[in-house]
Amino acid sequence: MSAKAVVKAFYDLNLATDQEAIKHFHKECKIHWNSSRGYSEMDYNYVVEMLEGLRKSFLSFNYRLSHLLEDGNTVTARYTIYVTPIERPKKEDALAHFISIWEVKDGLLYRGHEISQLIDENPSNMSSFSEIKV
Repeated sequence: MSAKAVVKAFYDLNLATDQEAIKHFHKECKIHWNSSRGYSEMDYNYVVEMLEGLRKSFLSFNYRLSHLLEDGNTVTARYTIYVTPIERPKKEDALAHFISIWEVKDGLLYRGHEISQLIDENPSNMSSFSEIKV
C-alpha cells in the first residue's frame, strides 16, 4: 500500500465509532502538534488515550480532506474535522482546520507534524472544502 493510501485510510475513519483506529499507528509513533493551546508531543500511549476520549465525547468525528499530497513515504494532508457531540446528536459542527505531514513506516503512521486552527464563524471559509476533490 502506498503512503498516500495509508494516510487516506486513516482519514476515512470515523474516530468516534471505529474501535480499530489505533491499528493505523506505529507503536513508536510520535506526533508533534502546534495548536492554539501551544505545542504538544504525543506518543502511541497518548494516541490510545485520545481515541478513547473521542469515543466517549462524540457520536461522530470525521475528516474532510481538501488536499492529500505524497512524496515518497511522506504525505501532507489538509482537512477540516467535523464532529457530532453527544450533547447535540442532531448537529454536526466543524471543529478545526489542520495541515498534517505524516511519515509512513511499515505501512503505519509513524511521525506526524500537525498545525491546527479552530474554526471561525465565517461560512465563506468553509465553501472551498466541498469543492476540492482528493
